[in-house]
Amino acid sequence: MMTELIPLLLEGTGETVAMVSLSLFFAVLLGLPAGVVLAVSKPDGIVPRKRVRAILGWTVDTMRSIPFVILMMLLIPFSRFVVGTSIGTVGAIVPLAIAAAPFVARVVEAALAELPPTLIETVVAMGATPWQIVRKVYLVEALPILVRQIPIVAIALLGSSAMAGAAGGGGLGDIAIRYGYYNYRTDVMLVTILILIVLVEAIQIASNAIARRIDRRLR
Repeated sequence: MMTELIPLLLEGTGETVAMVSLSLFFAVLLGLPAGVVLAVSKPDGIVPRKRVRAILGWTVDTMRSIPFVILMMLLIPFSRFVVGTSIGTVGAIVPLAIAAAPFVARVVEAALAELPPTLIETVVAMGATPWQIVRKVYLVEALPILVRQIPIVAIALLGSSAMAGAAGGGGLGDIAIRYGYYNYRTDVMLVTILILIVLVEAIQIASNAIARRIDRRLR
């Protein structure tokens, strides 16, 4: 009966939330600097670096083009080296973070590109260093945009975490496959889908609320 699976579903939901939260955190740590470099190294950027931008852009786009399941398999030795395992919730965090980092980089680059060029020119004319411009202008002014865009990556990570579950990564994906698909339990699969939908809505509502609060503080 479904009531017998409630503890399992709660545990799977917790594992999914942990996977998405931690992998998003590390993806931002990797993707944010990459996105900033892509933005400032443009020909009209504050630190034009054609070769750096070309190499980094190629790396980001190449990583984005690799399907997650394939990337997860390729990173098995690396995951074992970093966290000691390539399976379960902990093992899935490494490939999830690496898969999401290129998307974060492009999101950051796009957010910084939306800033008015006159604002940057004014700060440059005042004698600010590139690091000061990045820290006090780029990241501060683009923060509301980033808060609204990063959840898109989090929602994509939910889908990837389900695929990771099918490959032994734990979480709701693992429950849907093992207890739903393999046992012909359509109800289990539907419940896991419903939980994922609720998580998506929660992420979207929370990000919108945070972005509105940041907007008010910056005005």
